[in-house]
Amino acid sequence: MIRAGIIGGSGYTGGELIRLLNNHPKVCIEFVYSTTKAGQNINAIHSDLLGELDLIFTDSINTEVDVLFLCLGHGNSKAFLSRYSFSTKTKIIDLSNDFRLKKDAVFEGKNFVYGLPELNKENIRNSAFIANPGCFATCIQLALLPLANRGSLNTDVHVNAITGSTGAGVMPSATTHFSWRNNNISWYKAFTHQHLGEINESLESLQEATGELYFIPNRGDYARGILSTAYTRFEGSAAEAYEIYHEFYKEAVFTQISEEPVHLKQVINTNYCHIHLHKYKDVLLMTSVIDNLLKGASGQAVQNMNLMFDFDERDGLHLKATVY
Repeated sequence: MIRAGIIGGSGYTGGELIRLLNNHPKVCIEFVYSTTKAGQNINAIHSDLLGELDLIFTDSINTEVDVLFLCLGHGNSKAFLSRYSFSTKTKIIDLSNDFRLKKDAVFEGKNFVYGLPELNKENIRNSAFIANPGCFATCIQLALLPLANRGSLNTDVHVNAITGSTGAGVMPSATTHFSWRNNNISWYKAFTHQHLGEINESLESLQEATGELYFIPNRGDYARGILSTAYTRFEGSAAEAYEIYHEFYKEAVFTQISEEPVHLKQVINTNYCHIHLHKYKDVLLMTSVIDNLLKGASGQAVQNMNLMFDFDERDGLHLKATVY
């Protein structure tokens, strides 16, 4: 059994991570750190864990844990790691955007590897420090990577994606308030979303010159999940496109290619990404769906941990969707 510590366990991703690690066959949760909830029972904050575990949020840290998960707000992971020193044997997985870009990947002697298993599996296996991808970034990259790997992203790519309210985090705001979000939809950060940087870096690692990526993120009136539709010009047939995708993901245990149109309920509460392809004239439409809190955050973090410790990639992630 390896010992895990969680920093910032009171938010949505922290709660999902606690649930996953508590049911992982090879992990023991050593502590869950929170300055705002210290002394409170974890299941008082994450009520779905009632009867599952009996742990208390703490404001003390064991620096000798085997793996440390950082579930802090964006910009706070660097500050935390500057204050605390951990054992040289401690592996770190950061769920913020602090280390995702190449210019930020090296920090105080730590070299963070971008943690998208479908792209960097071997590097993840051999790394002690992982920058977990963003949720939009995961969903969109998985839809586009096979084409970039073939050198086929030569014209502009247009992406529309819609996310549930949990993507905005646990702190309430005007656009997450039920009265505003319910029966509503709106776009935000058009063409400028912060995940574009990591998406473009991943695509450019496979294809040096690509078309422009135009991304419109949308707020959905539901809690969790991302549906992304991306389209670009593609010279081949639909059958040739499917062959490209099946070949690229032939060893990807959590990314599945579907011959039928996909929808959110297929992947909610799972670590899967489902992708469907549709050819119209000379345009290829790629639809991808994930759970933003699992494949887009905590589930992918556990998947990365499994790779780092040479566990079965599916350990702790045998989760089933309910489509009814």
